[in-house]
Amino acid sequence: MSAASPTPAPSEPGAIALSARFITPVVEGDAAPLLRREFTLDAGHGEVAEATLLLSALGVCEAWINGVPVSPDVLTPGWTSYEWRLRYSTYTVTELLTGETAVLGLAIGDGWFRGRLGWGEGVQRYGDDIAGFAELRVRFADGHEQCVVTDESWSAASGTVTADSLYDGQDIDARRALRGWNTPAFDASAWGAVKIVPFDLGRLEPYIGPPVQRQEEVVPQRVWTSPAGATLVDFGQNLVGWLRVSVRGTAGHTITIRHAEVLENDELGIRPLRTAKATDRFTLSGADDIFEPTFTFHGFRYAEITGWPGGIDAIEAGAVTAVVIGSELQRIGRFRTSDRLLNQFHRNVVWGMRGNFVDVPTDCPQRDERMGWTGDIAAFAPTAVFLVDAKNFLRDWLRDLALEQANHNGAVPFVVPDILKYLPAGGEFPPMDSTAVWSDAAVWVPYALWQAYGDTTVLTEQWESMTSHVRRVRSKLSPSEVWDTGFQFGDWLDPDAAPDEPWKAKANTGVVATACAYRTAKMVAEVAGVLGREAEQREFTELADSLRSAFVAEYVSGDRILSDCTTVYTLAIAFGVLDDDQRTWAGERLAELVADSGFRISTGFAGTPFIMDALSSTGHLDTAYRLLLQRESPSWLYPVTMGATTVWERWDSMLPDGSINPGEMTSFNHYALGAVADWMHRVIGGVAPLEPGYSRILVAPRPGGGLDWAETTLETPNGAVSVRWERHDGALTLELQVPLGATAVIRLPGTSDENVLAGEHRRTVLAAG
Repeated sequence: MSAASPTPAPSEPGAIALSARFITPVVEGDAAPLLRREFTLDAGHGEVAEATLLLSALGVCEAWINGVPVSPDVLTPGWTSYEWRLRYSTYTVTELLTGETAVLGLAIGDGWFRGRLGWGEGVQRYGDDIAGFAELRVRFADGHEQCVVTDESWSAASGTVTADSLYDGQDIDARRALRGWNTPAFDASAWGAVKIVPFDLGRLEPYIGPPVQRQEEVVPQRVWTSPAGATLVDFGQNLVGWLRVSVRGTAGHTITIRHAEVLENDELGIRPLRTAKATDRFTLSGADDIFEPTFTFHGFRYAEITGWPGGIDAIEAGAVTAVVIGSELQRIGRFRTSDRLLNQFHRNVVWGMRGNFVDVPTDCPQRDERMGWTGDIAAFAPTAVFLVDAKNFLRDWLRDLALEQANHNGAVPFVVPDILKYLPAGGEFPPMDSTAVWSDAAVWVPYALWQAYGDTTVLTEQWESMTSHVRRVRSKLSPSEVWDTGFQFGDWLDPDAAPDEPWKAKANTGVVATACAYRTAKMVAEVAGVLGREAEQREFTELADSLRSAFVAEYVSGDRILSDCTTVYTLAIAFGVLDDDQRTWAGERLAELVADSGFRISTGFAGTPFIMDALSSTGHLDTAYRLLLQRESPSWLYPVTMGATTVWERWDSMLPDGSINPGEMTSFNHYALGAVADWMHRVIGGVAPLEPGYSRILVAPRPGGGLDWAETTLETPNGAVSVRWERHDGALTLELQVPLGATAVIRLPGTSDENVLAGEHRRTVLAAG
């Protein structure tokens, strides 16, 4: 029997009357707990008409009815700001209740609730007791209802999972398996008692976003012995998940598996993991064993296997499989060109997003961090909402952002959920306060969602968060009305900064912060107009105008901007801070600086997502293409030439000689620098929204860089739009499909804008250049 399918979560969080309680073993065992309740269906009421299970945990959980998984979900209920919000899943399980007697079973792991979080020794745990929560509601043919809930009538035992940590991995001892423990035939008379764990049920909410599930399986591409004698496996793709292992061997024998993203000196490159052990241990039962460590996950391409029975030659096909996990997100946008490396880069962007969209939009999936850094998603949101339907995924995360912000006096934290607030005072971070780009996620992310999907729901939901952020920034302005006070990340990871000093960027932090504040205020003013809030629209328009004037007065001198580097010109142009004349000389200076850098990247975290727009919008399209297609480090394509299959944290996370960058922060799966894909979709691909939700589409491909063709498709709220262009024999041919319910504006080089209706369109013009 297949697992039951989850019912869609309600679109709005809401209170629901709950009878279940969180339970945990009275005596904590030496392994992750199993919880069990056997029950008899009420007789005399006919067949079961409908059965619904509400499921949650302090920790992570899996559930079975009569030995059958209730869902394909993993890591339920995910990671939220547990201080104020814990989600529950709702599943329709009618088909699983087939007899008079049934067993509801739960397995509980530490997850984010009790597991180690943060670097080094980690931060304070959310709680000491992990616990399960289940409420099974059964409705019979005659309308009678029966409810089976987690309470003190349940029993508990220890299972096969003897250790589990998201960072460090999972230990499974198959000798401890209790065969059939979650079925009616099992004798649980020796199981122990449970107790109720106090928890405010008012914090329970349904999921807004999608669950985490297995996405696909990847087989080994190569298995070999390293110079040091280790058995190494290459899966050919940097991915996020775990290994499923099928093996038979002597009872008590242990197989150890370590995971890493790269090799160094032909051995597993584990230094970038920092203190994360990323190690799974499987102890054999003596029979045929299948191990799948579903209470952890790793970011890896390579695995080192120690202790395989019979050695490397005994690893049969199908014995080791990589299971890719991630939030269940529908792919809606695709992009291809005639350039092989550019296509691989775009594929890397997609895989990097998939690996970091595991319930929370994280920075990286492998080391002792894996946090929801607000700056990363602020930069990447426009790309994400094109590639996948991320509306509810990001709405869910934004709810936590708003909760954290409300409990930080209006300041948006650096990470959401915010665990940095539990770091010891005087640690490596300054006191948390508003900071440009990172805190701007409160506005930039919902704005990107609205532009992509045309739904104002997220604007209404996040209105208080957006306005609270802007008003707090206003309170931080100096007497000259620029934002040059307090801590700023600035143009983080400027490639000219030393590896161990990523904050030492060329760009003045006040220039960066003030430009961002202007952009954010302008966005919120626009949103206020959409929501019919005229007073706030005037308020934030006035603030934006003031910031713009202050920026020019404080930072613009003649035809230069303070600190005279690529990022400051990029932000001033892309955010619309400058007037037309200023944009002209700023664009020329930006192009000059890019050329001076050898058409290599010279921007950091703040400037990189926007530099291509700044160039192409000021008449420097050729410069933009040269920057995009550069293969020498630092560049977007350098990692591709080094065999990367995801986007890196640093432009040179791996050095040309194959050694790992010496910096402490060296991830090989960081989606933020892939934000340039947004420009690729709009300018190369030629698909952009003229109105939110693509009800009116701008089709304006701008070929260059020696590309012969490009094709882009996007499933919009109105249906699929597709654009393909090709250059041949001095002509540019465009093929366009506009979905019903939408219109488009075709803008091709050397021609006037043309308005078209839904349907297929084909145009041929002289190719530029």
